[in-house]
Amino acid sequence: MIPRAIAPRGLSLLLPALLFVTAVAAAQESAERGAYLLRAAGGCGCHTDYERDGPFLAGGKPVATPFGTYYSANITPDSETGLGAWSEEDFLRAMRQGIGRDGSHLFPVFPYTSFTRMREPDLRDMWAYLNTVEPVKRNNRPHGVWPPFSWRFPLWGWKALYFKQGAFNPDPTKPARWNRGAYLVNAVGHCGECHTPRNFAGALKPAMHLAGSLEGAEGKAVPNITPHEATGIGAWSDTDIVWYLENGLAPDGESAEGLMGELIEHGYSHLRESDLQAIAAYLKSIKPIRNEIARRDE
Repeated sequence: MIPRAIAPRGLSLLLPALLFVTAVAAAQESAERGAYLLRAAGGCGCHTDYERDGPFLAGGKPVATPFGTYYSANITPDSETGLGAWSEEDFLRAMRQGIGRDGSHLFPVFPYTSFTRMREPDLRDMWAYLNTVEPVKRNNRPHGVWPPFSWRFPLWGWKALYFKQGAFNPDPTKPARWNRGAYLVNAVGHCGECHTPRNFAGALKPAMHLAGSLEGAEGKAVPNITPHEATGIGAWSDTDIVWYLENGLAPDGESAEGLMGELIEHGYSHLRESDLQAIAAYLKSIKPIRNEIARRDE
């Protein structure tokens, strides 16, 4: 038995140890949730140049646009070339407002226009995971974009016209699975950034949400993923969509290639079955949009 005079001292030593263990466990759980969210975002594949065997999340992947080629940033925790000098609040501001650590506006090729819909706890979990990634010292590559699309100062006006900040709000009239799918597609997965056509200023066209685009991130057409029977995925079943996201195989036997293949391999194929089913349920429920220029069979 512990003498009464000693017991309080022992407890005073034990309590900090328990608090430390609890904090470590909580941080680990947060990072694990963040790793899952990163996969739900397609593994943030634009930040890894898989085609050239680039280091994980160290940037340098070219993103083709009508205005020139942008190169993704190093988001490893390297203190000089990555996010190592960033605070958690810096990260939240970039994801929700499109503002960098130095206060400059970020080009909307970085999809903060979708990430702004992510819930704050999810963003904090993602930040926790990014801090566990191996740091890679790799300088960011200058963008190959011509003026005025290489200028940052006009972006405040672009944001005033086309950017709406705010987290995702569930639709109370829809079931939980539908809302989960909407959140994964429109916020975390940022699917509309590639699958929605843009206007002359590079802003997404809301009326054509997910209806496909001729100007994808690889300079190629991106298919219509609304449930339109002739030009979209209307003939696909929920099972077809889940299978495609798990294995990259479409009902017609074609396989996902290029960026989509990478997103499936490093991202969507690792998601829980329930989340893939939620994505399928949402995609099958949205408004079918006819878009002949981005047919899946072309």
